[in-house]
Amino acid sequence: MSESPRRSSIASRRVVVDDMIGPATVIIEDGTIVEVVHAIAEPAGMDESLDLGDLVLAPGLVDAHVHINEPGRTEWEGFWTATRAAAAGGVTTLVDMPLNCIPATTSADALATKLDACRNQLWVDLAFWGGVVPGNIDELAPLAAAGVLGCKAFLCPSGVDEFPHVGETDLRRAMERLRAAGIPLLAHAELELPIPGAPSTADPRSYRSWLDARPKACEDAAIALLIRLCRETGCAVHVVHLSSADSIPQLAAARAEGLPITVETCAHYLCLCAEEVPDGDTTFKCAPPIREDHNRRRLWEALRDGVIDFVVTDHSPCTPQLKARARGDFHHAWGGIASLQLGLSSVWTEARARGFYIPEVLRWLAKRPAAFAGLGSRKGRIMPGCDADLVAWDPDATVRVEPDRLEFRHKQSPYLGRSLKGEVRTTWLRGRIVYDAGGFADAPTGQPLLHRDRPRPTGRAP
Repeated sequence: MSESPRRSSIASRRVVVDDMIGPATVIIEDGTIVEVVHAIAEPAGMDESLDLGDLVLAPGLVDAHVHINEPGRTEWEGFWTATRAAAAGGVTTLVDMPLNCIPATTSADALATKLDACRNQLWVDLAFWGGVVPGNIDELAPLAAAGVLGCKAFLCPSGVDEFPHVGETDLRRAMERLRAAGIPLLAHAELELPIPGAPSTADPRSYRSWLDARPKACEDAAIALLIRLCRETGCAVHVVHLSSADSIPQLAAARAEGLPITVETCAHYLCLCAEEVPDGDTTFKCAPPIREDHNRRRLWEALRDGVIDFVVTDHSPCTPQLKARARGDFHHAWGGIASLQLGLSSVWTEARARGFYIPEVLRWLAKRPAAFAGLGSRKGRIMPGCDADLVAWDPDATVRVEPDRLEFRHKQSPYLGRSLKGEVRTTWLRGRIVYDAGGFADAPTGQPLLHRDRPRPTGRAP
């Protein structure tokens, strides 16, 4: 594939601009959108013009929650395979979590190691979250200065020794430092609570045994703690991968109070439900767990109402040995959903069936995560001044998820065998085609993204 020319235009009868969809022509110069004409036009002076017809032209997606795991656990997933999967799914910007790589991104030196490892491997752009762990409080300001977009903490064990969880005292101190640095705290919101009546002899192959081991109360208590500390410190708080619909009222109340709290959920909590999980199929295991259909319906309502801000994949892959499907033990297998390439099609399939529209889905998958990550001046929108990160896709096409269609390293996912709506045809990164009809450009052109657009409002001082 040849590189795109210096000045080009792309037209479609369905372009997503400003939460609307309609005919438009996007004019690109040196990788940046310079004009959007709200009509099918043939602008003069173009080196190349393309008319997509009825294909939807949308901003490239921004997946603000992925675990790429390189360096250290590259056999789980690496920059090359993860970013190719992203491009094939219409994702042009990823934000990498600080675990499960080794070293974990809990210091500026560890971030430098990660930046060195990703050199010449990125098919899409990549930004980074740092980490909060016991004992690294003096690393938080240097991490912010080095360019992480925020820092994540676990309120329960993370599953890997190099990223231990923090208690309330460490969390409060960290939030004070993050507020001063102008970046948010991201939190895995589950507390370890006693579970009354939990049977010790439950069949580990039963999905119900895993669901009962991580009840909604663990999430709800953790979110209550985060709201209280947000109020005390003024630090912006982001609740990652919300699965408990029971926490929606307290989150809505906190936001009505004016607290700087944002919320994401995951495609798998919106698209899958506990009633459909086969016993022993550990590809469905994650934490917090996939919950019942009635809970899923409430998450969709919160997304519609704006209590949930956006949707991510939380792509958290591992080796087949760690997933241990033959054993089928939900308590023993690694917890994480592999779905990086499937975010658009899985969410659109469910959203369409529930009466949502294309601009709403792109708001959840592109505009809002870009804004949250502090990349909204460049990413997630088709607007003059933004990077020409674009995706052409057919929302009416039906695609069956098969292993040979997946670009991430290990072809294990709960979506295998499912038929989803929406097929990505072409992905552009800064005006250059990186993925087209199943093929890739000759070489990767993605870049690391460091620092936010501007200091993020972090609420009033305590």
